[in-house]
Amino acid sequence: MPSPSVEVTVLLPCLNEAETLAVCVQKAVRCLAELGVDGEVLVSDNGSTDGSQQIAEANGARVVAAPIRGYGGALQAGIEAARGRYVIMADSDDSYDLSNLGPFIERLREGNDVVMGNRFKGGIAPGAMPFLHKYLGNPVLSLIGRVLFGLKHVGDFHCGIRGFNRARIQALGLCMPGMEFASELVVRAALAGYTLVEVPTTLRPDGRSRPPHLRTWRDGWRHLRFLLVFAPRKILVWPGAVLGTIGLVGTAALAVGQVSVGFGKLDVNGLIYACLLLIVGVQLVLFGGFAELYGRHEGITHVDHAARWTKLLRLETCMAIGLLLMLVGAVGTAVALTQWSDTGFGALQTSSTIRWVLVSTTSVSLGFIIICSGLFSSLLTLRSARPGRLVFDADDQEELIAAR
Repeated sequence: MPSPSVEVTVLLPCLNEAETLAVCVQKAVRCLAELGVDGEVLVSDNGSTDGSQQIAEANGARVVAAPIRGYGGALQAGIEAARGRYVIMADSDDSYDLSNLGPFIERLREGNDVVMGNRFKGGIAPGAMPFLHKYLGNPVLSLIGRVLFGLKHVGDFHCGIRGFNRARIQALGLCMPGMEFASELVVRAALAGYTLVEVPTTLRPDGRSRPPHLRTWRDGWRHLRFLLVFAPRKILVWPGAVLGTIGLVGTAALAVGQVSVGFGKLDVNGLIYACLLLIVGVQLVLFGGFAELYGRHEGITHVDHAARWTKLLRLETCMAIGLLLMLVGAVGTAVALTQWSDTGFGALQTSSTIRWVLVSTTSVSLGFIIICSGLFSSLLTLRSARPGRLVFDADDQEELIAAR
């Protein structure tokens, strides 16, 4: 690990950026010189085959190879190799203004840990950002980030140019190899109590003739998925608990008979929707538990222990709860069949019998769902004794037989 020897490293991740890399490096080198900043331009190359490495070096940049493929992999390698106390990262497509790094450096010198660019404040040139990114993707994901992680002062959650204190960011242990690295940096910094501020920046159409590496729906989902793993309680568990409670109360009340409410009476139709709310609520809570377990066991959330309630997702506990619910459903089904047999298996009074049927089938469904959830959670937490090996091969079996 190189010890910092300059103040600022301008970090450019690169994968076949021969068309625009030279102008990006030139702008960054010239800007640092004009500001009188002791700095460097570092290109973290992700396996380019178009001569990008030679272009970068010819224009005054230092080049390092990034062994892990992906946007996040390139940035992680670059941060590790950077010599600057501060790092300013930006794309290599000439869409960001690398000739105006002064505001980032000023706010970093003030002691801020992360300085985000805001394209909506600085200006987005026509054609620089796709319609869906500008009016749906970025606003929605930025709003989710502000609500879930208290990022009140971050209006452009996914701006590609940002500066940060290198040592502070390294302490976070960032690990995402793909585009979700951008979200990981901001989320982990926020959770660690780091100071995040914004400065206006501009965005112009990139100078490449080929499509960008970013894929709208694929990478948008990857960002959203990452946020879900970091905030499962707010996104899944708490909403699921509310829906499940409403469904449980409604199911219990309507299973007995009609219920009068302010606007009228709820009957069998209301019971159907109450059962639906109960099932959906339980599913959301279970998925929230899966997200917590996955984040912990994959080392993504960096917590020492999962929430206590996730212990209920152990296979043995889920089997016990699930079998109990299925037994309750079986009893209810037996009652419904008895009522039907009393009529000689003829016509039934639908209003009374269907209550037993709905409650029974809901109970059986929940029991089956919970048992399957226990099996799935046990798979999420399953680890082999040897790192990176999740199954036994022939050699492992021979060793076990010999040990016996």
